Amino acid sequence: MTMDDPLAVPIDPYAASLPRKWMGTSVLLVDPVYKPEFEMPGGSIDQDGSPQAAARREVAEGLGSERPVGRLPVVDWVPPRPGWPHDGMIFMYDGGVLDEQEIAAIRLQEDELAGWVFASPEQVPTPVPAVLARRVAAGLRVVGGEATMSMEDGYMR
Repeated sequence: MTMDDPLAVPIDPYAASLPRKWMGTSVLLVDPVYKPEFEMPGGSIDQDGSPQAAARREVAEGLGSERPVGRLPVVDWVPPRPGWPHDGMIFMYDGGVLDEQEIAAIRLQEDELAGWVFASPEQVPTPVPAVLARRVAAGLRVVGGEATMSMEDGYMR
């Protein structure tokens, strides 16, 4: 996959500067068409669904990739906020390492995602909401281990 591939061209110049190939520890970020900032692949849990089932479904729908759900490095409680009157839980799973074939096979859900990039841990804070950057940093501290970070609104408490 190259920057010229029309299936994976990010919109803004900063995103265009990020790599399209996995190089060491990287985080896969997606560019939702309905939000100004990048996010991690994911979505909402269906009624009577489990967090793991939602993670599998959302990755399959958003990226066209059937992947096993890895371990759970981060759980984050989020308070109500404007436009979203309920509190909730964020479950951030480790998606594992994509090989070259899996990277080449990424096919975005075009009505929801405009592009994707791999970002190094240092690059993550720039294109994502601050709360997500804190979650990613916490998850990267424990990835490969057995701990799970318990957070509140993106902060360790």
